[in-house]
Amino acid sequence: MSQYTLSIFDPNTLLPHRAGIAGLALSLSVLEREESPLDWSDPQEMDDSVHLSWECSDREAVQWLLEQTYQVKDGYLDVPALNLADTQSKYTFTSGVATTFLQHSKQRKQGAAVTKSFLIEEGQPEINISFRPMLDCYYTGDFKEAFSSKGAFKKTIPLKGHHLPGLVECFANGAYQESPTGYLALLFLPLACGYYQLPGYRSAVVIPEVTNLQHWVEQRQRLSGRVSQSLTSQQSKLLERSYGNYRATGAAEAALYFLLQERVLEDSLIFRVNYCEVYQLGKQPWDGNQSYLKQAVHRVSVDDQILDIYQSAYYLFPSQVRTTDKGETWLATSKVLPWIASNLVSGKPWYANFFEFRKANELYERKGLVKMTEHLTPDEKVLFDAVQGAFRIYLRGQGKQAQKQGRPLDYGQVTDKVIYRFQRPSTQQEFATALVDFLSQYRSKAAKGAGPQIFNWIHREANWKPARDLTLLAISTYQSQVPQNDSDGPNSEPIPADSADVEEAFELTP
Repeated sequence: MSQYTLSIFDPNTLLPHRAGIAGLALSLSVLEREESPLDWSDPQEMDDSVHLSWECSDREAVQWLLEQTYQVKDGYLDVPALNLADTQSKYTFTSGVATTFLQHSKQRKQGAAVTKSFLIEEGQPEINISFRPMLDCYYTGDFKEAFSSKGAFKKTIPLKGHHLPGLVECFANGAYQESPTGYLALLFLPLACGYYQLPGYRSAVVIPEVTNLQHWVEQRQRLSGRVSQSLTSQQSKLLERSYGNYRATGAAEAALYFLLQERVLEDSLIFRVNYCEVYQLGKQPWDGNQSYLKQAVHRVSVDDQILDIYQSAYYLFPSQVRTTDKGETWLATSKVLPWIASNLVSGKPWYANFFEFRKANELYERKGLVKMTEHLTPDEKVLFDAVQGAFRIYLRGQGKQAQKQGRPLDYGQVTDKVIYRFQRPSTQQEFATALVDFLSQYRSKAAKGAGPQIFNWIHREANWKPARDLTLLAISTYQSQVPQNDSDGPNSEPIPADSADVEEAFELTP
């Protein structure tokens, strides 16, 4: 009789092994014992370990378990435990696994490409996707490399690096040698991961930290629809395995979106997934045959405040369906969202490096940035408001001068002058001089009493670059307050100051 115990707290396991054990527990949760050649621990006993035993050979037991877990149907890799009910969920899972764990041509057999059409948003054109149907793959194979001629596990089992991203840096290093329990855990890793398609023919696989197997399995059953739950329509859309949710602007955003889903799904702070690893996969110069080799690994752990900021950014900078002149559709992603996501996972303020971002991107979603300024801290808001107050007075003066000369105000030109004024300084002293001169020259009520906070921003080495980012952000997101019915009351509506109504704003704004 063979007996194996796979524990998520085994010191010899890595994060992929622990997630694989969770995937195994999920697979076992939907199997019938009566038809099984093996036995396993009851669900209520699987807090940190899975216990397996069988009387038959190791090969027969593992083969049966994998046949129940992985199946190929209608060109898709199907996993009954995930309950992939619709075409988009089947596509995203199959495509995600094919560009990560089954990326090498030896790991899967695919048919000729076909076109799939997916609806992203109601009222928008469908997206046409080229898809190669799955015919066969490693998980539905015979696993000869793992067993002896008598069907017993080998003491060490070789795993190719192209099968499990990140296990080895390069194929020249040889195969990764794994123990039977480690090998068994990794076979079920695909069930626990999140998959994302990134721009530039790259992909990402997100591996979660699992701290309680029973609780994690219950949450996956909620996600798959096996257990009903009360969610808003917005939350339900976040949890969908749709093509839109499969697309991410970068590895950082993939991690944040995965953790945001976990927060929506989770009802307990104790066992929530707060940490994950993201493997970014793409081309490497040392291998021209594979397109999805490891490029980077990101270890991401964030709190609720960070997720709140990301959630706002996610809704403010959505992907949008675009149509070419030839009638072809494609999904355009935001330029702002990957920049914000990278800042958040790095522990920086969401607006960090706006100086470099603006120089690299002439066009970006300005209206969304205006809304994002609601997430500034009180300390950041002091400097932000002071700069916008001074900029308002500067614009008023430029507007009056234009009126006297009988010409319309060129808002873009006068704004660029101020932006250049703060982009030119390259040292702390130069920037401090430029900011103080600007605030002194164009005095506003917003800067009154803010001297100590502004001094702290510009005279501490660690603060002056964030202060420069905030200053440029304040100017780029400036909105004039144009009162309704010529009365500056509580119903005044903000409009972009770069609109055609900017001259009116100078006359009506006190």
